[in-house]
Amino acid sequence: MERVRAVLYAAPVARAGYLYATGVGLVLGTLFGTGPLRRVDGLFVATGMPRWAFRKGGTCVGGVYLTDTNDAPHVLRHEAVHRQQWKQYGMVFPLLYALAGANPLTNHFEIEAGLEDGNYLPRR
Repeated sequence: MERVRAVLYAAPVARAGYLYATGVGLVLGTLFGTGPLRRVDGLFVATGMPRWAFRKGGTCVGGVYLTDTNDAPHVLRHEAVHRQQWKQYGMVFPLLYALAGANPLTNHFEIEAGLEDGNYLPRR
């Protein structure tokens, strides 16, 4: 099992997965977003997405954040952390995220990204 992890988490493999996911996100954002595709601190932001294209308030796919209108600065700061998680784990990230659970209050990826910034807890 350690060998499998070593291969899946290896920087070149994770980077390839991140780049692939980013490409998929860019295609989705370009085809289905109605707002301008923009870049904020390295994160591509595609707004005006149809509801079926994302979960909760938005979804980070590689380095692309897909949402309808949920793009406040604090939310983009939260999504930038998910971008870094994608870069670290590559295509294994969606599986790891799912295994961490659907409850954002106990999902360590959401906690790391900031529960307040992600609108999971009231902002102070």
